[in-house]
Amino acid sequence: MIESLSFLILGLVMLIYAADKFVLGAASTAKHMGVSTMLVGLIIVGFGTSAPEMVVSAIASFKGNSGLALGNAVGSNITNIALVLGVGLMIVPMSIKSQTIKREMPILLLVTLLVLFLLIDLKLTFVDGVILITGMFVVTGFLLYIGIKTDKDEFSDELEAEFDLDIDLKKAILFLIFGIIMLPVASQLMVKGATDIALIFGVSDMVIGLTIVALGTSLPELAATVASAMKKEHDLAIGNIVGSNMFNLLGVIGISGLIREYEFTAHFIKYDYFYMLMLTVFLFLASVYFVLKDRFISRIIGVILLVMYVSYMIWLYLSEGI
Repeated sequence: MIESLSFLILGLVMLIYAADKFVLGAASTAKHMGVSTMLVGLIIVGFGTSAPEMVVSAIASFKGNSGLALGNAVGSNITNIALVLGVGLMIVPMSIKSQTIKREMPILLLVTLLVLFLLIDLKLTFVDGVILITGMFVVTGFLLYIGIKTDKDEFSDELEAEFDLDIDLKKAILFLIFGIIMLPVASQLMVKGATDIALIFGVSDMVIGLTIVALGTSLPELAATVASAMKKEHDLAIGNIVGSNMFNLLGVIGISGLIREYEFTAHFIKYDYFYMLMLTVFLFLASVYFVLKDRFISRIIGVILLVMYVSYMIWLYLSEGI
């Protein structure tokens, strides 16, 4: 038990550090290549923040633990909305001004419904993976196209204020290479520790993915969102969550499907995925309401989200008889 927990914690710490350097290296390299701030921002809040989930899920699928991979993607989205945004809103009420983030909100909802449609047969197949990865490139291309045509907005300004992307090119490339090497190593340790703990407690690898692994891989989002909220960079805080959730569904689940097909029970769709869908709809409706009213998303919403997260965790473990 101690050995498994050590692997999990060590892997998690290494994963967070490696992901941070990878994102910084990728964004800084892109900046040196003349890529616009908006495009760099989409790298950070999209692919970058989902890098831990992607690598962990890929390693888990290769090892035959596809349940952990699928649970990680859905669990991370639940954690991002209910815990990460909930904590952020408890710290400070937020507003959405950026047109980029406003566009991403309905796209996230549509992506969530698309994945539900693909998984409703209780199978994650290679074809599903192809569709989702294709969807990831389509969505990314669309957002990049809009970003190129759109003038700088609040999102770009907050991004420039938050991230120091002026490190020299050599250092940026070293960070990028370090992240590429260390992410899979850290993920190997984390997956081993998580699957061993699942065996010890007699729970499924999907439950471990929905809880421990999901929380661990969402810690970068939690740190980024809290820091952005405290600095009143509201669009960056919310965009971080929305972008990460889109890439979790399209990229993380898509990669898992390409690597290994997986069958699961109706319980996952009826309860876990439905809970994620409910949170996504709640976030969408709350955002629309507060945007139309031109008001800050209140702390009450944060309290509701945190209660929903704690309730889900309690229900999940009680249902497993732990």
